[in-house]
Amino acid sequence: MEKGVERWAVDISEWNPTSHQFSFALSLLPQHHHSSITRFVKMEDRKRALVSRLLQYALVHQVLGIPFHQIIIKRTIEGKPYLSTVRETLLGWHGSFVGRKWKKEYDEVNLEFPNFNFNTSHQGDYVAIASEPLCLVGLDIVSPAIPGKETILEFVRNFSQYFSAWEWDCIVNAGTSDEILVEFYRYWSLKEAFVKALGTGLAYRLDNVEFRHTNWTNIYVNRNGEDKNEWRFWLSELGKGHLVSIARGPPRLAAESYKRTLKRMDFGEEEYHLGLHLPNASFKLQTVEQLVSVQGRADYGIPTDNKVHRLEADAVVNGEI
Repeated sequence: MEKGVERWAVDISEWNPTSHQFSFALSLLPQHHHSSITRFVKMEDRKRALVSRLLQYALVHQVLGIPFHQIIIKRTIEGKPYLSTVRETLLGWHGSFVGRKWKKEYDEVNLEFPNFNFNTSHQGDYVAIASEPLCLVGLDIVSPAIPGKETILEFVRNFSQYFSAWEWDCIVNAGTSDEILVEFYRYWSLKEAFVKALGTGLAYRLDNVEFRHTNWTNIYVNRNGEDKNEWRFWLSELGKGHLVSIARGPPRLAAESYKRTLKRMDFGEEEYHLGLHLPNASFKLQTVEQLVSVQGRADYGIPTDNKVHRLEADAVVNGEI
């Protein structure tokens, strides 16, 4: 299952496309994504929105082998992106091909990735994506920035209601103003990653979720006074001046709208333990050119060693499609 644990990031400050280059990258995405990208006035915001979607399509193609133009990505009512059910996607390629061989191979793919899901985040210079094969995944990037007209203390006090008493004490006693700001963003990023993993949106009571740690390692969450050992968290630096948090947790706790996008809710203790304790991958820095080249390989049929592509090729050769 380790292949399903992916972490990709793009530094958009390194991408300065011409109008033609931007339009070409946009054209690689399905039409229904275009308005959600071009609605932004500022070019930096357009770049973030475009790269976020390119990351989703490129990662799904690489991990699952679904041809780029066959990938269907939707959003729940709360706004969490998901791959439209793999079974429907695979069978939708060739509606008449629903034989036993296809079903057998499809089931083998899903044994390796029983709950493939992903999450994206962007702030500052970075856009990133994280995926998991079994557990829920949540991702959040922060770029601790000095607020405009407010002092740092005035700024963080605007959010005091979202932290437990213990967390708030850690934040306001972190040291200098800059250290207070960074400490605030560390806790905030973890809370965001947790909520994004669940797919619940802004309605979640963040003050009921308390994060504890040992020098920002061995991070765990306490909810309503009870430690939740079925979750794992990581907090690390991503480039200069950025922090990134990743949450990994149980599918059965997802928002109802997101549960419907997953294949399995419940796992035996041993199987879930295996998924929960998969190694956390390091972030791979990608360029927009690399993401675009993934689309090119998929469209022009350059052979890959990916299982799903082999299934499609075999079916064509055997006259089954």
